[in-house]
Amino acid sequence: MADSQAVTKAVIPAAGLGTRFVPATKAMPKEMLPIIDRPTIQLVVEEAAAAGLTDVLLITGREKTAIVDHFDRNIELEEILEAKGDLAGLDSIRASSLLASMHYVRQGQPLGLGHAVLCAADHVGDAPFAVLLGDDFIDVRDALLPRMLEVRRRYGGSIIALMEVEPEEVSAYGVATIKPTDSDDVVAITDLVEKPAVGDAPSNWIVVGRYVCDPAIFDVLRRTGPGKGGEIQLTDALRTLARTDRGPGDGGGVHGVLFRGRRYDTGNKLEYLKTVIQFACDRPDVAPEFVPWLRGYLASLDPDATG
Repeated sequence: MADSQAVTKAVIPAAGLGTRFVPATKAMPKEMLPIIDRPTIQLVVEEAAAAGLTDVLLITGREKTAIVDHFDRNIELEEILEAKGDLAGLDSIRASSLLASMHYVRQGQPLGLGHAVLCAADHVGDAPFAVLLGDDFIDVRDALLPRMLEVRRRYGGSIIALMEVEPEEVSAYGVATIKPTDSDDVVAITDLVEKPAVGDAPSNWIVVGRYVCDPAIFDVLRRTGPGKGGEIQLTDALRTLARTDRGPGDGGGVHGVLFRGRRYDTGNKLEYLKTVIQFACDRPDVAPEFVPWLRGYLASLDPDATG
């Protein structure tokens, strides 16, 4: 069932404590860890804005004021850069405050992703909305969100992004049971399970941190009890919508977009370092000097020490 209601709002949960990155995150939100010269959270907001999502709600927690400050103007710094004639630097610090209309709500307790999304109910209202997790992002050249919005317009209901992983990796993610549609990159979701044991996973297609949710998700989340890890899981609420008898026009139905592009994960140290290196090798202002240095450095390492 087609749905023509435009999606203009994005919800970005960013209330995590960042325990995998202590002590760096003792006083700084993990979402502010830089990918060269831009915080991770800015890249996520840029992804939303590039898809036409001009209203962005950040779900924050305690000690997250640095995120709010980053998306605000810094008049003093702007004046210093302008006086120095550093127009490129001036443009770069103004850019974050011009990306979208930014809003904030605090998640009082860390009760899970589902609870964080539920905190957005008053702001979102009775409209479809996107959810982008704050610690990973999609390469802008691969345009996942625009494709998900297209699929929402065609099928209605909720849309999730799926990536295929090796079977031994499934227990770290939500995993989907899928069936094909008449579109090669779109599947119908018949079931979802959060972090199954390797032998119990229904497929090796995992849910990654991009969703387009029907507002019906809020009522379901209000009735969803704690799941894996004692937290309210968004996966559990989507499972309810996928298995419901009501049609897409009533908020039911879940479809998945099979994504085979570039996704960058900054949720742990190893993946964060990989992301920084990949960006450095791809940046025209950095790569010409960085890549030759990296090649030389790697060649100088003792093979026995690096494996």
